[in-house]
Amino acid sequence: MTDNPKTADATGASNLEKDPENWTTGDEPMTGAQASYLKTLCEEAGEDFDDSLTKAEASKRIDALQEQTGRGTA
Repeated sequence: MTDNPKTADATGASNLEKDPENWTTGDEPMTGAQASYLKTLCEEAGEDFDDSLTKAEASKRIDALQEQTGRGTA
């Protein structure tokens, strides 16, 4: 079986869950989907929504709020 370079790094480790700090587009504005989900999570957690977050910042905030609200658990 051939490794897909788009889903694995040179060591064969999964490339699908990169740290947002290492995203090449992480400093771009968050996507519409991120904004929508983040608004929902903020409402559920009673937190303020910040529409100025980057993609990377939004991803981290989503992870934190998922943990806080229990949405991130299986």
